[in-house]
Amino acid sequence: MSLTITMVIILLLIGLASGMLSGLIGVGGGIFIVPALVFFMAFTQKQAQGNSLGILLLPVGILAVWNYYKAGYIDIRLVLLVSLGFVIGGYFGSKLSLTLPDAIVKKIFAIVMILVALKLLFIDKDKKQDSTKPVTNKTQQTKI
Repeated sequence: MSLTITMVIILLLIGLASGMLSGLIGVGGGIFIVPALVFFMAFTQKQAQGNSLGILLLPVGILAVWNYYKAGYIDIRLVLLVSLGFVIGGYFGSKLSLTLPDAIVKKIFAIVMILVALKLLFIDKDKKQDSTKPVTNKTQQTKI
C-alpha cells in the first residue's frame, strides 16, 4: 500500500489518540486502534488486528509505563505473569482468528467490546480505595 499525505496524517492521529488513551486510562489497542483502522483506513478486521498487534507488541508505551512505575503503580510480578499468559494466548488466539471468516472475527470483536462497555457502565462497583495512592510500593514490586 502506498501512503498518501492524508493517510500518514490519519495514521499519526490514530497513534496519538491511542497513546493518549493508553496513558490516560490504560487502553488504546483493540479498543481504539482496531476500530480506527477499520473505519478510517478501510482495513479488514484481520488487517486491523494484525497491525494493532504489530504496533502494541513493540515497546511503544515505554514512557507511559515508566511514569506509572515511578509512581508505584506497577507490580513487576503481575506484569511478567500476565505477559507470559499473553504470549501463549496470543499465539493460540491468532491461530484461531486466522481460521475464521473476517465477518465472524468482526462480530466477536464487537460483542467483546459491548460486554466490556456494559460491565464498566452497570456492573463494576466503586472500590473504596484512595485513587491517589499506589496499590503497591516499589520495594514490593521488584521482589519475585
